[in-house]
Amino acid sequence: MLAYVFWHAPLDGAGREAYEHANVAFHRSLAHRPPVGLRGSACLRVTRPAWLGDGEPQPYEDWYLLEDFTALGVLSEAAVGRGHRSAHDAVARLFGGGAGALYTLSEGDGAQALAGSALAVWIARPLGGERKRGLDELLGDGMDPRRASLWRRQLVLGPGPEFCILADEIPAGVAPTRLPERWSATVLSREPVWSSG
Repeated sequence: MLAYVFWHAPLDGAGREAYEHANVAFHRSLAHRPPVGLRGSACLRVTRPAWLGDGEPQPYEDWYLLEDFTALGVLSEAAVGRGHRSAHDAVARLFGGGAGALYTLSEGDGAQALAGSALAVWIARPLGGERKRGLDELLGDGMDPRRASLWRRQLVLGPGPEFCILADEIPAGVAPTRLPERWSATVLSREPVWSSG
């Protein structure tokens, strides 16, 4: 399973309520007439991630669960195609900026992306240098795989970190004493706005 994750915020002055309403209308459109390979989507209010920079307004995090890489292309075409174009354009007119990344499920229940886990733990490793295989497998230590999920970035479409754990509590595998030197974990709170799951 893959997840296209999109962080975004409205234009200054667009109004949070209007932006949320337009974004939820787009997600509902996809749920009503899902493109082939889309398993569901969700929109969440999130703590501002460092990779989006400082400022206002409060950002959102959208998750689109996909069967495979082909489904990503189908979603991209369908989002601006017949049946979804009006809803897409309505939210796009209020869009102030964003970033995205593609992740694959490494461990756990992928439905947690849609269920609205209270926390997202974003884990970054240092750029360059020696790659120690297997360290990423330890990140999920202490995580209940029925109620949490570990994701790994597949494509660099923006500045998002390499790993993400969605859970309601921080697992032991990402404790500061467990992470390798120069790796970092950033915990962001999540509040569900809408989910098809």
